[in-house]
Parts: sequence; C-alpha cells; structure tokens
Amino acid sequence: MPRLVVFNNVTVDGYFATVNGDIDWAHRDSQDAEFQTFVADNAEGGGRLLFGRRTYEIMTSYWPTPLAAQNDPVVAERMNALPKVVFSRTLDHASWNNTRVVNGDIAEAVRRMKREPGPDMVILGSGTIVSQLSQAGLIDEYQLVVNPVVLGQGRTMYDGIPVPLSLKLARSRTFRRGRVFLCYEPRVPS
Repeated sequence: MPRLVVFNNVTVDGYFATVNGDIDWAHRDSQDAEFQTFVADNAEGGGRLLFGRRTYEIMTSYWPTPLAAQNDPVVAERMNALPKVVFSRTLDHASWNNTRVVNGDIAEAVRRMKREPGPDMVILGSGTIVSQLSQAGLIDEYQLVVNPVVLGQGRTMYDGIPVPLSLKLARSRTFRRGRVFLCYEPRVPS
C-alpha cells in the first residue's frame, strides 16, 4: 500500500510560506552543497507528487523551465518525470507533463490512491492539502526542513486542525549551515 509523505521547508517560527504564499526564503542559501546533495538524493526516491493548485502553479512556473534544468538538473529531471496530481476546484486540465487534475473530495481521492498499487506519494507545499489530509488521518510521515529564518507571520500547514496531532520523531539530521531535517510519524494511540 502506498504511503503518503509530506516534505516541506518551514521557518523556525513554523511557517511554510509568507502570507502571500512566497517560498523564496527557503531557497536563498543555494551555496549549501551538503543540503543540495540531500535534496538531489531525496528527489531520486520517486513516487507520485501531490499538490494543491497554488503550489502546482508555483512548481510549474519553475521546474519545466531551462533555468531549473541549469540550476537543479537532477531535481528538475525527477520533478518533470514523476507522475503528479493537482487537487483543484478551479482547474480543468494541467499543462505540466504527467499531471492529472482531481476535483472533489480530496480525502476520498487519497484513500483510493492508497488502496491502489503504486509508488508512495509526496505532498510538497500545499498547506491546505496537508491540513485536510492530516485531519483525515491519511499522512504517514511528516518530513520538515527547518530553515534558520524567522518570518514573524505567514502560512502554516496546520490551519484548521481541531485537535492536536501526536507525532513521534523517526529520524533527524542537522546540516552544517543551520538547516535541520526532522521526520515525524503519527503516534499510534495506545
């Protein structure tokens, strides 16, 4: 059964995007070779990518471009080749190759995908999707890269979650230039 993983950059104060949805702060330190190798190795893992419409529009404005192929060739190749799903109430079709649009009940669509054979699924960005699928108990792993940045305000992935999520640390890694990778799994009630 495919697993569902969230992979997101967050700030020290817990935001994954600015109030306006900007995520440039997460990519300012492009000189961090150790972290860039980690990202490239992580991208080789495969799977299906899941996005909300806003994140899809950000991703499709960069990854299929010559600039992405020049700056991040390994990651760009994987991003463009992997199957992608965009959840949207407003999009009818997607122009990025290997992308399908899913309208309707997001949780039910993911339950179906988890029952079908296939690769694991990864949510990038897409805070609204993370919140909805967290509430439905469908996320198997939360991979967070804490960046040494404080925004003071912004968007959290967990807006609207009515009860606390109990998580346990599965693994972690500290990078020399200040980023910290944290991987959490939902704690199974005893």
